[in-house]
Amino acid sequence: MHTTARFPDLGQRSVFITGGASGIGAALTEGFVAQGARVAFVDILDGSGFASTLAEKYGVTPLAIKGDVTDAAELEAALAEATRAHGPVTVLVNNAANDQRYSIADTTPERWDAMMAVNLRAQFFAARAVAPAMTEAGGGAIVNFSSVSYMMGLDQLTAYTTAKGGITAMSRSLARELGPAKIRVNAVAPGWVLTERQMELWASPEGLQSHLERQCLKEHMTPEDMVGPVLFLASDASAMMTGQCLVVDAGVATTG
Repeated sequence: MHTTARFPDLGQRSVFITGGASGIGAALTEGFVAQGARVAFVDILDGSGFASTLAEKYGVTPLAIKGDVTDAAELEAALAEATRAHGPVTVLVNNAANDQRYSIADTTPERWDAMMAVNLRAQFFAARAVAPAMTEAGGGAIVNFSSVSYMMGLDQLTAYTTAKGGITAMSRSLARELGPAKIRVNAVAPGWVLTERQMELWASPEGLQSHLERQCLKEHMTPEDMVGPVLFLASDASAMMTGQCLVVDAGVATTG
């Protein structure tokens, strides 16, 4: 991890991360563990080995839960398990996503619904599930993962970008509704983060170079680059920040 910022208020906070076993999610899991938080994560992959690796490194074992976030019952069960282990979840990070590419012609109703289920619906129902306990605890922070892709009009990604644009809108509405309970809801919009999946499936030398030329900062982004921004949004350092979408893309998109 190359994030050096410390957020003391995150120590011992009960944190729940979706998709926390690989890619950006794994970096986030480690980032919160390094802050001293009590971390649970759910992933469709078996994250027990990853959790053991973090235990060896930090002396603390995050709770790895195998489950499918597109199944609302499984998602609620995972959150209940995390609550039993660590107390009421006061930081929720909705990271799980799938950026599968489909042309318009190949986007069947079943594929559309599947993309909405993992990229949008799961984020809403996770927020819905944690809201009562966060309210009882006196507040909390929800960080949803959007993407700059919906600002860029990328082809082959219509279902994905539709969901990501929806996440930004959803975050603003949730922030308005949950604000009286002192629950902050923000989104983070990454640029092209070069996870193992991205490198295996979508990256080519030409594509990487073309994207780098669009960035103001001439370094490719890694999962670790997302840790600091998410920690900030989860911590009291952003105590009066809600309903916002924080772009972290090395300067491709411009907002404001």
